[in-house]
Amino acid sequence: MKTRWKTAGLACAIAAAFTAGGAFAQANEQFVPVLVYRTGAYAPNGVPWANGFVDYLKLINERDGGIGGVKLTYEECETGYATDRGVECYERLKGKGPTGATGFNSLSTGITYALTDKTFGDKIPMFTTGYGRSESADGSVFKWNFPLLGTYWSAADMLVQHVAKKGSLKGKKIALVYHDSPFGKEPIPVLEEHAKKHGFELLKLPVTHPGVEQKATWLQVRQQRPDYVFLWGWGVMNSTAIREAINVSYPRLQMFGVWWSAAEPDVLPAEMAAKGYNGLSLGHSNEKNAGVHKDLMKVLYDKNKGTGKKEDVGHVLYNRGMISAMLLVESVVKAQTKFGKKPLTGEQVRWGAENLNLDAARLKALGFDGIVQPLKTSCADHEGTRKARVHTWDGTTWSYTSDWYEADNKFLRPMVEAQARKYAAEKKVEVRDCKKES
Repeated sequence: MKTRWKTAGLACAIAAAFTAGGAFAQANEQFVPVLVYRTGAYAPNGVPWANGFVDYLKLINERDGGIGGVKLTYEECETGYATDRGVECYERLKGKGPTGATGFNSLSTGITYALTDKTFGDKIPMFTTGYGRSESADGSVFKWNFPLLGTYWSAADMLVQHVAKKGSLKGKKIALVYHDSPFGKEPIPVLEEHAKKHGFELLKLPVTHPGVEQKATWLQVRQQRPDYVFLWGWGVMNSTAIREAINVSYPRLQMFGVWWSAAEPDVLPAEMAAKGYNGLSLGHSNEKNAGVHKDLMKVLYDKNKGTGKKEDVGHVLYNRGMISAMLLVESVVKAQTKFGKKPLTGEQVRWGAENLNLDAARLKALGFDGIVQPLKTSCADHEGTRKARVHTWDGTTWSYTSDWYEADNKFLRPMVEAQARKYAAEKKVEVRDCKKES
């Protein structure tokens, strides 16, 4: 009997050890929510972004064993690019994992608008790489938002710089064909200010979601004959716009898309007819041979562990998703230097995001040299850098056709601060003194 008790006790101890081990393994995880749209009118653009994002998380686990020994876990949630579904995903995932959500990438300016108020209470950072609220570049008010690499106001400013280099804009017309949503409306204040400064006429032509019906819009373009068209579209709206431009014989050489309107799904439906169409590149285009791409092939795709098709690795939006994931991961890496190599809370990761310093050496070590510009964030600057080039579709691929542009922060910053303080007053948000926090 005594022996049986010993055996039973040993079994319980082993079971307890396994349970404890299992609990420990589960606790030593960093949870990343992944809001995606793999279905619907925006799926052609949403899928490659999601594949790039998830592949980078997989790479960190497979190649590096996680971040500082802490494995990444993730869960996708389908938003369909709908704000209400995005909020539902946020509420469902924000508390998952041993320390809650690391941070959210909503991939939607509308969802970002809806969630920004919540982040102050939930203390979870919002990463909006290349999108979101432009005034959230001011971290003294928007403590939890990080529009890294460039805002829409920066994009609008750089597009105006580009066309202004071709000759005076005085007396000319620029048409903004935009998605009639918070995303599409974002550049309007900056373009209106530039219209006053340069003396051009701004034609504002909204397109109703999802953008498959644009004949009336392009009839106006044919009648008004603007000197340039800026396209601020997403999903099927982009390819539809390019086809309608072809139908009304508007020159693609005079069309310039924001960086969400200048990827393979936007031009491939029109094939060679889209030749000459231009767009901003947000620091990267469709590069396929950076160090990180080689690691993805070796660690994931050569072992059938990749998320999408091997041939899609390196496409514009795949790279964008991969870069977005890298910026989140690097925020965790930075935060671990202060809080230790353990699962971190969203509040701790926010500190990492606000103290990023990805210089050329660090980007090279990560395999992102050539596709991400060095960036440094601070309390006052949550954008980090604001540079882009123009790339042009030649019928088969994208090629850079401009030098680098840097958004004019002396022009933009007063607008950013004014709008941020307006938000702070409306929402009763305390404005941080960044001089004391630097």
